[in-house]
Amino acid sequence: MNLMNEPSTQYNKRYRKMNFIEMLYLPAIAKGLVNTLRHLLRIKKFTVEYPEKKLVYADRFRGEHRLKKDEKGRIKCVACYMCATACPAKCITIVASKTPTEYGEDRDKYPKEFTINELRCIFCGYCVEACPCDAIEMTQRHPQVYGTREEFIYNREKLLNN
Repeated sequence: MNLMNEPSTQYNKRYRKMNFIEMLYLPAIAKGLVNTLRHLLRIKKFTVEYPEKKLVYADRFRGEHRLKKDEKGRIKCVACYMCATACPAKCITIVASKTPTEYGEDRDKYPKEFTINELRCIFCGYCVEACPCDAIEMTQRHPQVYGTREEFIYNREKLLNN
């Protein structure tokens, strides 16, 4: 028995000889077109007409950053650099200063400058998790569109008013 010249019986059971129409791949093309038409005719809108309708974000959405104030109206941040250390993109810059006398005696320092480069930020939320005094949070606001790169660098005043 010569195994090289005889076709395998398993091969013959799995594959049959194609007829002329199947050789032209017309049935496969027709199946693909029917599938495409089915997807095209399915009317499902996922475009939002923005100025008239606002997109509702999930509760876990991480938008623009905001610095919080305490009940006395002071900035909650104590310039501990934990958020800047935890940030993988290194987009947070803090310059600490001695606390002014109107802030009270319960703090040693406060952020004289606090900037976040929103272009560099990857919106991971590590800064929020790292903050020991819950001074920074991420809002539901979608990042804005600006004309220059400098407008994407949020300073302390902009973060407090966000």
